[in-house]
Amino acid sequence: MKYDVFIIGTGQAGVPLATRLVKVGKKVAIAESGYLGGTCVNTGCTPTKTMIASAKAMDVVRNASRLGVRVSNLHIDFPYVVKRKNEIVRQWRESVREKIEDAGENLSLIKGEARFVGPKEIEVIENRYKADIVIINTGTRPTIPPIRGIESVPWHYNDTIMQLEELPSRLLIIGGGYIGCEFAQMFRRFGSEVTIIEMANHLLATEDSDISETVEQVFRNEGIELNLGKKISGVAQKNGNIHMELEDGIRLEGSHLLCAAGRTPNTDKLNCEAAGIELDERGYIVADNFYRTSADGVYAVGDVLGPFPQFTHSSWDDHRLLFDLLMNKGNRGRSDRVIPFTVFTDPQVARVGKTQKELDKEGIQYEIATMPFENVARAIEIDEPEGMMKVLIQPESEELLGAAIVGAEAGELIHIFVPLMYAHVSMRAIVESEFVHPTFAEGVQSLVMRLPRYSL
Repeated sequence: MKYDVFIIGTGQAGVPLATRLVKVGKKVAIAESGYLGGTCVNTGCTPTKTMIASAKAMDVVRNASRLGVRVSNLHIDFPYVVKRKNEIVRQWRESVREKIEDAGENLSLIKGEARFVGPKEIEVIENRYKADIVIINTGTRPTIPPIRGIESVPWHYNDTIMQLEELPSRLLIIGGGYIGCEFAQMFRRFGSEVTIIEMANHLLATEDSDISETVEQVFRNEGIELNLGKKISGVAQKNGNIHMELEDGIRLEGSHLLCAAGRTPNTDKLNCEAAGIELDERGYIVADNFYRTSADGVYAVGDVLGPFPQFTHSSWDDHRLLFDLLMNKGNRGRSDRVIPFTVFTDPQVARVGKTQKELDKEGIQYEIATMPFENVARAIEIDEPEGMMKVLIQPESEELLGAAIVGAEAGELIHIFVPLMYAHVSMRAIVESEFVHPTFAEGVQSLVMRLPRYSL
């Protein structure tokens, strides 16, 4: 069977690409071996943020007395939390299906695992397909850490642990990155005892140490045990519990184990060699700035390009850039964009641009301003003062080099910087603007005005 375009994977890049290509007259097939919607809908953004909302509500009620609200008999209905999450995931899956069906007869959904059998030739359950253009959007899956005994214990990853209907009594988490931190705080607020084990010296190790330390203090205040800079020598199951030994002799015990130690690209079953598609040493697809792989007419989008950035919004943006390239409507590539991100802890962690340590390593000059989040009037008034903000600007042009926020609604606030950074605008635009009082956003202006050149 012959198509103009064959897309492998129904993630955040694959589906909008498919529907838009159909609109311009292309005959398109999209293959999916699992649930529709990819990581975001099924195991990432949608389910985790839904459950985090329940954990946030639990924390607000638990601490309501600080605002003069007295609550008794606090109880978490954990099975209902999971049920609500599953229902919202189901709704989003159905929405993806409707988008595909509404695209019309020129878009075919093919269920099954796709593999290359030749250049731009694909097999799905013994049926073979050819296309002028092939787009790979297969994403990633959790990495199994190389720890002695890991195969013999019932460990969880982000998807399976969200299927539990009984709250873990004591949760051990391997990894202090985005996933590990979000799940640690979520389960702690539900009532679990939680311990994080991280090889690096800090949580969120890619961030500047002041950002990481702010998050670490919040976690310790909430009763999350942190074992930082620690390597695991082995794990085993004894008497129904998980037993873990660290290389320094520390022994830990938990009822459940969550592995959040990185991601592995879903390329091992694609048989890329048959199509002449080059992979790197970790199995990610090698592609140029315009998503072109080493095979003519084959492109890759989303997390399978890895290892950074692996964000839903980046995958969606991949579809937009690649569509324009295929339609000869533009020449923007992967590197021609500004990518913000947010870790949905509480307080949230958000950043855009370079970190301070990256600028130091690269020898780039900068001016820096920092400010405690408690200096924002709104933060005090609603009793969410934890966090800090920092901004780094280029001395001559006054353009933003990087900004980081730990604080309430940091994921919203970071977008103040994104268009200014993309447009190469001086930070004076923030200084001269008028911000509403009392809002979190005016704190961003106060932060920028801490730079000596803007101070009053």
